[in-house]
Amino acid sequence: MKEKALEVLKKLSENNYESYLVGGYPRDLILGRKTNDIDICTSATPKEILEIFDDVIVSDMQYGSVVIVYKGCKFDTTTFRKEIKYESNRKPVKIKYIKDIKKDLLRRDFTINTLCIDKDGNLLDILNIRSDLDNKLLKTVGNPRYRIKEDSLRILRCIRFATILDFDIEKKTKYFLTKYSYLLKSLSINRKKEELDKIFLSKNKERGRRLLLELNLTNALDLDKLATITMCTDLTGIWCQLEVDDIYPFTKVEKEQMSKLRELLKYDKIDNYLLYKYGLYLCTVYAEIKGIPRRKINTMYSKLPILTRRDINVTGEEISMILNKPPGKYIKDILDDIEVNILNSSIGNDKEEITKYIKDKYL
Repeated sequence: MKEKALEVLKKLSENNYESYLVGGYPRDLILGRKTNDIDICTSATPKEILEIFDDVIVSDMQYGSVVIVYKGCKFDTTTFRKEIKYESNRKPVKIKYIKDIKKDLLRRDFTINTLCIDKDGNLLDILNIRSDLDNKLLKTVGNPRYRIKEDSLRILRCIRFATILDFDIEKKTKYFLTKYSYLLKSLSINRKKEELDKIFLSKNKERGRRLLLELNLTNALDLDKLATITMCTDLTGIWCQLEVDDIYPFTKVEKEQMSKLRELLKYDKIDNYLLYKYGLYLCTVYAEIKGIPRRKINTMYSKLPILTRRDINVTGEEISMILNKPPGKYIKDILDDIEVNILNSSIGNDKEEITKYIKDKYL
């Protein structure tokens, strides 16, 4: 993918435009992290890019952003710009196209995201920030007072980078993350959840939790229970414990899963019936939250005598014939009874044994 991205840069250069790979890709390249997310910045305006490339997705043209589709790869591409004015501590409402890559880099969020790669594949450190990367230090480009206040999403982005990269946050930057934490209240709930999901999915999620608590961000994020939950590997498990279904956006399926998981968490232990009723997925999440080895749940599941009601070796029609009664609601009640008894091993899932059980109890 890098080779194709460099071809895009060369094509822009052939048309007399300056361009670079910028942001996360150069950073992750140095850190030895695999990534296929490549961003391009260029002196070409969106209209000029449209004249050069056949396949361009117009995404946010008013902010100088388009997506170049080249040989099956997509590259987010932004024109060198200066942001003149921000609105609601988030969106730049006035920008100015510029021709200077250095000035473009000076508008960016954190120093570690300002490295560039030119069309020949050379790594450029235009703002002389390599020491921050080497020292694993997160700091804003310029004064954090202004950088964080102009875009409150940077508060969560900073926590995400510190979590995923295991970087320290520079003292002054850390101070303003807390000082302006109230701005998170007005930030889009969808953007907040996107960033929190990335933090919670990180292998280093405990670090993310510590930072959110240490910097007093939980109140502005409505995460009152964050300090006491189990940071499991499953997102549903984390959000279920946080109990913010009415605040953060979740799909109908996600809400149903969280509701079922809360029901399940009321039980002190898992038995065959609960495993059968709630399924392997929710029970493995339960196990992680409760500190039960997952292999124990997997072993129990593999030994279940039935996985669905269809596995029971008797049908409603057969029950009707055994009892010599016309079909009715009683059939469901009997199947419920048989189901429970098979799962607790009181009877086997054998047609003769089930038939005897029905006759003994219901005739």
